[in-house]
Amino acid sequence: MKNQTLEEITKNTIKKYNIKISKKFGQNFLIDDRALDDILYAAQINKDDYVLEIGPGLGTLTKLLCDNAKHVLAVEIDKYLVDILRINLSDCGNLGLLNEDILRLDIKKALKENFGERKCKIVANLPYYITSPIIMRLIEERRSIDSMTLMVQKEVAQRIAASPGGKEFGILSVAVQFYSIPEIVTVVSARSFYPRPEVDSAVIKLTIRDKPMVITDDEAFFFRVVRGAFSQRRKTLLNSLYGSDLRIEKSSLEKILKNIGIDPKRRAETLTLEEFALISKETGLFIKKQSTIDHP
Repeated sequence: MKNQTLEEITKNTIKKYNIKISKKFGQNFLIDDRALDDILYAAQINKDDYVLEIGPGLGTLTKLLCDNAKHVLAVEIDKYLVDILRINLSDCGNLGLLNEDILRLDIKKALKENFGERKCKIVANLPYYITSPIIMRLIEERRSIDSMTLMVQKEVAQRIAASPGGKEFGILSVAVQFYSIPEIVTVVSARSFYPRPEVDSAVIKLTIRDKPMVITDDEAFFFRVVRGAFSQRRKTLLNSLYGSDLRIEKSSLEKILKNIGIDPKRRAETLTLEEFALISKETGLFIKKQSTIDHP
């Protein structure tokens, strides 16, 4: 009997178990061996690694991860698929399965229970509709993570890796680059999935930084400034910040920006992370000074 292709294996599995493909869960199964190889190559999984896989689906990538890693924890929201994975991957003694929603899961607790204090590598084929929330949740747990190798919508990958000056550069770019080093590994055609999505995907690797890209006095306030700057993208930096929750008079904001050498007429997408940090520092100092004056 001839060897089956990954596409044939996938379709036969779906037929065998009468799987109802869920649009709600954003299920698009990878049927391209080359893309699987690209993910494994980028993730650089070895026998000492602990891996968290999000959305194992039918377990094609999961099996390869188990073959190459020390321990794999797979989190799947679809209970029926979890039942199938328990059957088809029963010979994987280093696999743990959780039937959970990754956005509701206590990730820190799950990692500690399965991996102890060891850092893990994340590998995932993320649903398009909740890609950004998942990435931000994972970044919150970055102290337990070494890297993330993710299959995402091509447009999202471009936004994550974007440089200042282009329309793709935004809050997601700043947030991810602040804590990690992004690298687009490869673009994956929509033809590589079943059922076929409407857009192409990309494999992106995020290597967690030992320390943030820029040092700030208050990271929460830094991102408050970033959100304010991007809140009205078509407006100038001055008008966007003035319309944000910083509550600083426009004349004072203009003076702050000019004093640190930033043209108030620029737009948020042209700023570097270093410039955002500088604005954050100076506006923070101004607010503290005003607070002292108002409440001596």
